[in-house]
Amino acid sequence: MTAATHFPSFPGGPASADSADAVLLGLDPEQREVATTLRGPVCVLAGAGTGKTRAITHRIAYGVRSGQLMPASVLAVTFTNRAAGEMRGRLRTLGAGGVQARTFHSAALRQLQYFWPKAVGGDVPRLLERKIQLVAEAGARCRIRLDRGELRDVTGEIEWAKVTQTVPADYPAAALKSGREAPRDMAEIAQIYGAYEQLKRDRGMIDFEDVLLLTVGILQDRHDIAEQIRTQYQHFVVDEYQDVSPLQQRLLDLWLGERDSLCVVGDASQTIYSFTGATPDHLLNFRTKYPQATVVKLVRDYRSTPQVVHLANGLLNQAKGRAAEHRLELVSQRETGPDPVYAEYADEPAEAEGVAHRIRDLIAAGVPAGEIAVLYRINAQSEVYEQALADAGVPYQLRGAERFFERAEVQKAILALRGAARSGGNDPLLDDVVELGSQVRAVLSSTGWTPEPPAGSGAVRDQWESLAALVRLAEDFARTRPGVTLADLTVELDERKAAQHAPTVQGVTLASLHAAKGLEWDAVFLVGLTDGMLPITYAKTDEQVEEERRLLYVGVTRARMHLTLSWGLSRAPGGRASRRPSRFLNGLRPGSAAPGSRPGSPADRLARRRDRRGPTLCRVCRKTLTEAGELKLMRCEDCPSDMDEGLYERLREWRAGQSKEQGLPAYCVFTDKTLMAIAEAAPTEPGELSMISGVGGRKLERYGAEVLAICAGQEHGSADPADA
Repeated sequence: MTAATHFPSFPGGPASADSADAVLLGLDPEQREVATTLRGPVCVLAGAGTGKTRAITHRIAYGVRSGQLMPASVLAVTFTNRAAGEMRGRLRTLGAGGVQARTFHSAALRQLQYFWPKAVGGDVPRLLERKIQLVAEAGARCRIRLDRGELRDVTGEIEWAKVTQTVPADYPAAALKSGREAPRDMAEIAQIYGAYEQLKRDRGMIDFEDVLLLTVGILQDRHDIAEQIRTQYQHFVVDEYQDVSPLQQRLLDLWLGERDSLCVVGDASQTIYSFTGATPDHLLNFRTKYPQATVVKLVRDYRSTPQVVHLANGLLNQAKGRAAEHRLELVSQRETGPDPVYAEYADEPAEAEGVAHRIRDLIAAGVPAGEIAVLYRINAQSEVYEQALADAGVPYQLRGAERFFERAEVQKAILALRGAARSGGNDPLLDDVVELGSQVRAVLSSTGWTPEPPAGSGAVRDQWESLAALVRLAEDFARTRPGVTLADLTVELDERKAAQHAPTVQGVTLASLHAAKGLEWDAVFLVGLTDGMLPITYAKTDEQVEEERRLLYVGVTRARMHLTLSWGLSRAPGGRASRRPSRFLNGLRPGSAAPGSRPGSPADRLARRRDRRGPTLCRVCRKTLTEAGELKLMRCEDCPSDMDEGLYERLREWRAGQSKEQGLPAYCVFTDKTLMAIAEAAPTEPGELSMISGVGGRKLERYGAEVLAICAGQEHGSADPADA
């Protein structure tokens, strides 16, 4: 069941079985552990495609069915309306329909509206749906002219400031400390931010960030209201925990109080929204905050073929930083598939044309258009692909464009369905039509739906695709809930409209990598993969570059079977071929060397050996290793070590000298884990040393002779560098 092409509100499941244990059927051992661990803090580290939504929804359903959780006492929180709608649908099918599944903003807004009269008095201020116009007005009030791009970026800075709980006066210092690339002078942004806040107050309005801020303020000031909410909600589940902001974490802490009945799910390697204030620190520090927490790792990838998973793991193997230290090594559970395709083109239009032709071939081979996606770094890249697909006669949809339920044809169709539901047997369109899907097709035939799609693309095809999505929704609804009526369907549509949980329109999806998070397709085309685009030019710091790498990782892991990675050497036909393929593909695409290695070097040979091997197993207990630190040691953290303690101390002493001499942090020479791995292996020659994770070609060349000399029992510096 996938978010990209099916209707996750109606997955197949054991809802027909009465026992709690029936909910556990079909779960793998790790998912089952998540589902049955209902008490105390639980941290689920879930890699892409490992069934995290399945695990946490079955956990809630198991708790409800076994009588350990009351449905109304559970609040499940996620980050998008679509994900919340998917979760509600799965819970309903599993027999836990009374559980609240909401976004942070939706849950906070509901509480704010309910408690505002008691806490503040009067009506809740009007919610500002889009702040960009008010930011423009604030800029004009400050006599600062903003172009369209600056206006969008300044709005983003204001949003970042608010979720990090930074007031206008403190913005310049906070932005400098965080290393933000401000679109304007920071003092000017602070001035605009202050004017924006004043305009809202003058007009009695609040924005989405205010919803969280005000709810936090009420819960902090009014302990009686906080206790009322804590009495209501006893158990919390937070999905995509790597994306929480400091403000959202503060709200979660207030909801919890002194309790620890919390289950969080996340993957630090999918942190791609730090520019909005999101941080994986709360996920990475969970075991520090809750030492008694149960930690479960989901690494069995049910989404992607071994070839796609191998590429995804390869990307993360080159990653650096704290998130990379906690990366999960996925293990594909699917049959083998085609190798990823790497394609180089002379220019962007040629790349788009090549992608369109490849997509047309896939559709001709039986891959539905709705199971194909073209993903790019920035939305401005979409135009050339829109044109190429239109020229090839391939239907497409832009993700992030007009909302589904706001489309004129959809509103007209729902109106017609509602009228037919009220008329019942008196509607001539429904004469002799019993089954729900047939009823819907009959009603929508009066609004433009036909059994066969219109030829070509364009507005007429787009409208047909919208109606076809409603037809498929009705068919899935009837299949999973026998006996439902048109009236039931209209209620479902109203709920989906309120949550903006749209059905999927058939057609190739064009989307940015950020917008693709949480979705999946049979075939994915990652396009425009050049240095300067991915990583994007303004990613300057190591941390920013690593987030760009994670963005590519998210793109790769959207693909189930077919994956194509492409780039153009110039922007326009006839232009200078000055672009280079993304550095993230070095060592992964054929003919390229791994970063920091020379062809034929020990590190290069090691990389090739790793390419051929399967999952890395602990050399003591043979369990699959997933943590970066464990992979360095080649054993589980808890398994007994045969490390030479004296050798380890001599290596640490040597490293301290190198650190002081070079003016570098000690970990830049070798990390503690790498030194432990060396002390356990006690290598005697360069080839053995190169096999240790963390000893790349550059470090082998620079430090190899001295490290081998220390391992051989010689004094520091007594080795001849030429021996290396």
